[in-house]
Amino acid sequence: MAYPVLNFPPVRLRAARRRGCDYVWDDLRGAWLLLTPEEWVRRHLLGWLREGLGVAPTAIVQEYPVALGGTAQRADVVVLDGGQRPLLLAECKAAGVTIDARTLDQAVRYNSVVGARYLMLTNGLRHYFYETADGLIYEPLAAPPDLSGR
Repeated sequence: MAYPVLNFPPVRLRAARRRGCDYVWDDLRGAWLLLTPEEWVRRHLLGWLREGLGVAPTAIVQEYPVALGGTAQRADVVVLDGGQRPLLLAECKAAGVTIDARTLDQAVRYNSVVGARYLMLTNGLRHYFYETADGLIYEPLAAPPDLSGR
């Protein structure tokens, strides 16, 4: 399968092909994952968080559990601050998926439980950032938030 060039710096991935499917090594979880189009975006986001923004691997949680209305959901990526509280919640979509109001609604629903200050929505081609002080009003940001003071 051909994967699109994304609007992230290139990342070095350890990949393998098994039984006709592509897999990628997740060094944070120590496991091989099926390389879906959404996972391609997530791998690049994680590389950018670590290499581009200097976020420590120990501050990154993938598939962060979110209990909504009695059902178990998962936020794609949550970055924790120095006190281990959620700072940024990121939702990834495949490059071919448009980021729209439904994507923002999903992230806001998740964040009603998680309580992060920042949201990031990305399909790898476009990235959207939001900040909230109260979890009710989300203001768009023109640039990525500074996560260095986690």
